[in-house]
Amino acid sequence: MFSEILSFFTNLFRSKDIRKKVLVTLLVLVFFRFLAHIPAAGIDRGSLKMLFSGSPLLSLLDVFSGGTLANFSILALGLGPYINASIIMQLLTYVVPRLEELSKEGEYGQERVNQYTRFLTVPLSLFQSFGMYALLKSQNVIPDLGILSLVALVLTMTVGGLISVWFGELINEYGIGNGISFLIFAGIVARLPVTIGQSISIVQGEDVLKLGIFIVLAIFIVGVIVFMNEATRQIPINYARRGSRINVGSSYLPLRLNQAGVIPIIFAVSLVLLPSLLGQFLSGIGNQNIASFASSLARLFDPQSFTYNATYFLLVFGFTYFYTSVVFNPEKIAENLQKNGGFIPGIRPGKHTIEYLNHVLTRITFAGAMFLGLIAVLPSFFQSFIGISNLAVGGTGILIVVSVVLELTRDLQSQLVMKRYDSFLRK
Repeated sequence: MFSEILSFFTNLFRSKDIRKKVLVTLLVLVFFRFLAHIPAAGIDRGSLKMLFSGSPLLSLLDVFSGGTLANFSILALGLGPYINASIIMQLLTYVVPRLEELSKEGEYGQERVNQYTRFLTVPLSLFQSFGMYALLKSQNVIPDLGILSLVALVLTMTVGGLISVWFGELINEYGIGNGISFLIFAGIVARLPVTIGQSISIVQGEDVLKLGIFIVLAIFIVGVIVFMNEATRQIPINYARRGSRINVGSSYLPLRLNQAGVIPIIFAVSLVLLPSLLGQFLSGIGNQNIASFASSLARLFDPQSFTYNATYFLLVFGFTYFYTSVVFNPEKIAENLQKNGGFIPGIRPGKHTIEYLNHVLTRITFAGAMFLGLIAVLPSFFQSFIGISNLAVGGTGILIVVSVVLELTRDLQSQLVMKRYDSFLRK
């Protein structure tokens, strides 16, 4: 096992192109983490630390900012506005005919959609910057600012959010893996030792049995995540000579149970946190009726409530199907199979192949969606028994960390295989 890992990294750094991509990814990560520790002006750091330590909601929000919100750095917004803009644009592609046409125009169309997503990120960043200021002001973490100071803070946070998006796109273009997922992964890893240490210290002082349950649960969750991410449904594909029924080869079309990766979790969290944040923001308003409604809304969507977890599960489940339909195109696969003389045994090419792939994909996506939804909400239920306030954060964080590591490993392995093929072709 150790020799295989050593051989993998040796082959990895022998390739100049892959070595360059890894170094670019690490360099972007260093700059991202450096900027994440530059605090914005006018923040009471002590009050901010107390606020985050006592709020699982804000701790969970910090996870998806890439670890930049806890110290309210200039990148405090993180990738939240861009994620919300991506959700809006992908939903609009099903409503606006022009956007639907663009999404089907290959690389050019996708680039135009991405450009519109960046444009939409700017007003969302401005809105969320002001909302974050109002929320922290209501909690006495930030003082009442004048017009110029407020404009400077909002613009600083907006630019910081756009810089985070730029870092993610640099990794997409010149680095390894998905840039957005990788930056969130980096923020979780930076906080993971502290989170685990706090969890163990809380449990250790109460009950050794609970500590054991916590460790077993963590190992079990990691094992299930690895198993489900690697699970595939193999669909046999046969190839025949042109104009002949004689089979000359066969292969498999692997369909992963979890086609969507961690994107549904990221999308779902960005939406399920909105009612709680809105409730906390409105609770400071002088109108008694609005404040009472806001308090009820915040309690209803508390991270430990049934409503929050049920909504979280349904959002993860729905986004898994939605994102799978975005990344997996049965029509294109069926078309490519037909062009290359491939067919699924017992299934006619063309329309019947598309229907069969859709049928299989719907069934395996159900298993993947149930898996993601349960992994997302189960830690909250175990928390009430074990008594660890940040276990819900840890469960979601572990899911993202393990999934991103597996995705990076697959990406690197595929690039190594392509390099071997290129060397064979040159010979």
